[in-house]
Amino acid sequence: MSRFFNGQEVELLAPVGNFDIFKKVIHSGADAVYLGGKIFNMRMHRKDFNFTNEELEEAINIAHSLGKKIYITVNNLLSSDDLKQAEEYLRYLEKIGPDALIIQDMSVIKVIRDLGLKLNIHSSVMMNVHNFETIKVLEKLGVTRVVTSRDIDLKTIKQFSVRTNMEFEYFVHGDMCVAHGAQCMYSGMLFGKSGSRGLCMKPCRWGYKINKEGQEYNTTFPLAVKDMYMYENIPELIEAGVVSFKIEGRMRDAEYLVDLINYYSDAIDRYIDDPILYNRRKHAKELFENRKRDFSTAYAFGNPGLSNINERYEGTGKFYSTGKVFSKPVDEFDINNNRVTEIKELLKVESKIDNKPEISVKVNNYEAALIAIEEGVERIYLSGEVFEPNLPFSKEEIISITSKKKQSKIYLGLPRMMYEDDFSKYNHLLRNNDLGIDGLLVTNLGAINKFKDLGLELIGDYSLNIYNAISADFYKSQGLSIGALSCESPVNNTKEALLKSVLPLEIIVHGSPVVMYMSHDLYENTKVKEPVKEANRKYNDKNVLLLIDDKGNEHPIYRDNNGNNHMLLSKELCYMPILKELSNLGASIFRIEGCHYENETLRKVIRAYKEAIENLEQCNYIFDSLKYNCLGFTLGAMQFN
Repeated sequence: MSRFFNGQEVELLAPVGNFDIFKKVIHSGADAVYLGGKIFNMRMHRKDFNFTNEELEEAINIAHSLGKKIYITVNNLLSSDDLKQAEEYLRYLEKIGPDALIIQDMSVIKVIRDLGLKLNIHSSVMMNVHNFETIKVLEKLGVTRVVTSRDIDLKTIKQFSVRTNMEFEYFVHGDMCVAHGAQCMYSGMLFGKSGSRGLCMKPCRWGYKINKEGQEYNTTFPLAVKDMYMYENIPELIEAGVVSFKIEGRMRDAEYLVDLINYYSDAIDRYIDDPILYNRRKHAKELFENRKRDFSTAYAFGNPGLSNINERYEGTGKFYSTGKVFSKPVDEFDINNNRVTEIKELLKVESKIDNKPEISVKVNNYEAALIAIEEGVERIYLSGEVFEPNLPFSKEEIISITSKKKQSKIYLGLPRMMYEDDFSKYNHLLRNNDLGIDGLLVTNLGAINKFKDLGLELIGDYSLNIYNAISADFYKSQGLSIGALSCESPVNNTKEALLKSVLPLEIIVHGSPVVMYMSHDLYENTKVKEPVKEANRKYNDKNVLLLIDDKGNEHPIYRDNNGNNHMLLSKELCYMPILKELSNLGASIFRIEGCHYENETLRKVIRAYKEAIENLEQCNYIFDSLKYNCLGFTLGAMQFN
């Protein structure tokens, strides 16, 4: 089944959650379907969903007999334990012959290449592909299609599509995330159920009030985005070079999906048949009346702002299909002495590695960088996304910092989301100036590719989602000298990664890594809404916006100079009680995420960790004496096995 417009293929790609749904959807107007096996996919909540190996094989045979395609999702981050099954599973998938695999974790590409398997690879939306440099690398690696990041607009896709033979797939309908792809770690750190591993508990769909400067705003569900709706924009999708129109909904029932698919199929056929006299809204009323949430075109035509936020049926905290509860607000785990003892035991090794980790710290301004130098921090990262009210590091400041660096190494951080204008600016800055920096803190695969010829050391930030040793080894082959292990990595996975990785690993041990990163600007609420009352707040930064959940927990939202919002943990991440064990496992660097700290707090935290590394036997004592104004300490994902 093929459709073409001006020689360009147009594919309607439909979701199916289990074999019973597949048997109905495959006879709809879809050209292809995507589905997951019982392991390694992004929809792992329900045991009655996904496909056994036998069902996968039968589904492929049925689809191919109808001239349709099957794409199998292998699209979550793989743990160290998962890798033990990966080789056998991938060999089986090659045998049954799907039309492609949809993947997120770079370790899957490496395993496929190392085994010499003939499997077509599509990059998942969770790979967060948002710049041309990344597309170039993926093309070299044999990836044939990119499911673009959800924040990419059609104008940008059109620019990409004319520069490459890569196919582009775009979500056209269904559930969307407020955060950038695979850049939300809160579910993993709060519940031990990672959104990047198919177990998201959707804290973005809780109810929240906003507290800004002691004023409360009634915002109801300020992170809950509307469903994607591109039914009325078929022509724009085709003109942008989108090859595959992807419907979200692997947790939806067949009755809902078949009608939805057929409406989109009919629209595509009608446009191909007569693009001049084309009715964009033929079935718009039916789609609207059967919607689950309200509709938005999301980022297809630019940042939608507050118009993208949904309130229809939000706050139920339930799967629409089953009524089972996703999650309700809970307190972040305090550090518990009994749990610390258990973790120490889990991390224990018979023969410890002779190792003395260095300290790194990410800073938000010039003065903080100088404090880190004064305190003898070995590696200092100048943040690529500076929190307001500070301004980005200027060339003059960078040169001044590096001229004073003493024994410290200085690394220029890059923005987490790097678009084409970002590459242009940094390329000019780095290639036309002697900044005196020792390296770059890189945030995406494209940046590694673009700047690895500069002769600077490249350290991978946690946005790369390095979750296992094979993924780490892949990034080493691309040019990294060190990589930050994912903040969502629990105890056993962290141990395995440290023991097996050829790439030296950095562990974020203190501070507040960004647990939800979004282009959606929550601060806009305070411009369009009137405060309803004055409200107390405990969080120490009195200017930052707070999301207040139904339990009264305060979730700080920092804004950078490009308007991106960075949600931090309420409590401070602190691995001080387990530093000795992490050191014994060979952790190369202990990082302090310090962009939100006042200068004297930063100094106090650095000194505590310097002291701890010099005397790892005293970590518990140092932890007990570590006092400053914060809402408490948590082990984050290390709370979980």
